Amino acid sequence: LGWKFYDADDYHPPENKKKMAEGIPLNDEDRIPWLCALHDILRREDTSRQDAILACSALKKMYRRVLISGASAIESNQPEQPGENPALKILFVHLDGPMDIIAGRLEKRRGHFMPPELLKSQFDTLEPPSAPENFITVSLEKSLPEIVLEIESAILQG
Repeated sequence: LGWKFYDADDYHPPENKKKMAEGIPLNDEDRIPWLCALHDILRREDTSRQDAILACSALKKMYRRVLISGASAIESNQPEQPGENPALKILFVHLDGPMDIIAGRLEKRRGHFMPPELLKSQFDTLEPPSAPENFITVSLEKSLPEIVLEIESAILQG
């Protein structure tokens, strides 16, 4: 697509990485500042009229609201009101699959701070997207080319 790509894991503060490396799941207090920083990156790209892809485990509906609206999503717990900082238009791609497939992929990952043992905590935290969120669900049981094609098609269809 020629879009900028960001891996949200690159933006975790050292404290979050240390906590995960020790096998301790992150909580909302750990994640919210990180998500606000990611929102700021997306806002900057949007202001520059640059499309971007962010790989991010936005596990909860509240986390996705923070990505869309920034810190105001936490304070008001309401959708952003029209104004000078309108909510970002984001298509969330929910990569859905059984724990064993995801665990197998995590086992093959090298040099990452999150150990596979934390996967269960992520499943426990997960709130799959639902209406009225702007999302698609893609099965991880498909081949990588099929997954990419499905996501590209959804993006190109607007």
